[in-house]
Amino acid sequence: MTETLTNTSDPVVVTGLGATTPLGGDVASYWSALLDGTSGVVALQQDWAADIAVRIAAPMAVDPAEILPRVKARRLDRAEQAALVAAAEAWKDAGFTGTSEENGLDPARVAVVIGTGIGGVTSLIFQHDVMLAKGAGKVSPLMIPMNMPNGPAAYVGLQVGARSGVHTPVSACASGAEAISYGLDLIQLGRADVVVVGGTEACVHPLTISGFAQMRAMSTRNDEPERASRPYDKGRDGFVLGEGAGILVLERLSSARARGREPYAVLGGAGITADSYDIVQPDPAGNGQARAARIAIERSGVALADVVHVNAHATSTPAGDMAEATWLADMLGEQTVVSATKSMTGHLLGASGAIEAIATVLSVANDVVPPTINLDDPEDGLAVDVPTKAREMTVTAALNDSFGFGGHNAALLFHKL
Repeated sequence: MTETLTNTSDPVVVTGLGATTPLGGDVASYWSALLDGTSGVVALQQDWAADIAVRIAAPMAVDPAEILPRVKARRLDRAEQAALVAAAEAWKDAGFTGTSEENGLDPARVAVVIGTGIGGVTSLIFQHDVMLAKGAGKVSPLMIPMNMPNGPAAYVGLQVGARSGVHTPVSACASGAEAISYGLDLIQLGRADVVVVGGTEACVHPLTISGFAQMRAMSTRNDEPERASRPYDKGRDGFVLGEGAGILVLERLSSARARGREPYAVLGGAGITADSYDIVQPDPAGNGQARAARIAIERSGVALADVVHVNAHATSTPAGDMAEATWLADMLGEQTVVSATKSMTGHLLGASGAIEAIATVLSVANDVVPPTINLDDPEDGLAVDVPTKAREMTVTAALNDSFGFGGHNAALLFHKL
């Protein structure tokens, strides 16, 4: 065991959840749609979609610009909009209104950690188009704060009045999960008392889609959008790009109970590793992934036998899905119940770990796990239990995996009090 921080005496708990996703504009609608096995993948209707190879995606079900005040929304990139909407829900869900100071918190003890894989790339591309069409003098003075990857975290920091620190992990598809891990560290290291954590992404654009498509990383099942994302299925041919944000509020159990808040779950441990194998391909043996999971579990103090559920990274790519399933079976046993919720949401890149962490927390809190849809013909050798319908079961502890280009691996372990 290489991580020594533990939180057994005064555990770090989750007291607030917020989300805007392809399945719904808040946590309740997102969770309900997950349990129903609903797909958020649709055919793209924009004019530009006719000219690219991949014409499907999983956009947010509710436009965040319709939730925010009109003038404010116009000054923000879509990823920033999503983060603010999800953060407002999580903050309220945790029992807070207004800024940290207005809630009796010391702003110097409140932090924000929100990751993103790409940041405000669509705003950057749009302003480049403006410059080419109308000249440099027409570029928006808001382009830089709209484009910068730390923009979502900074705006949420302003919204809640966080002065302990505002941080932005940029680790591709592991960014959201890394943000949650860093939030745990900030509290356990004594640097903060309350941390708003999560991830956001909004890059459904012909350039980003075409870039992934040229890598042959995306599904081309354009005629059946809702069936395109199919983790563990023999017919899987790549991921589907999604967008949205997921935010959690973390604090110590003692402070939550002092405020009369009963937490959803304990964030028992987190593990972060690197493959150092390839810039886009994961280590075929999954050694770094498994090591991150083991660190998270050992750090939590939870017995391996109590980790009965995994919300897997499982993106629906030919190479990645089975490597993860194999080491999960070796580590936790073939009876482990695994959900691949990207089958419904698509892949939200830097936000995926955050919305999947929310699903994992709710599985622990409600003793039910989401299904994996589109699993019509399971891959040979799939050695874990992957239900195709929501399953009620006692979820004592659950693991959430997130992996990203560059060899980034992050694992989170949530458990009951």
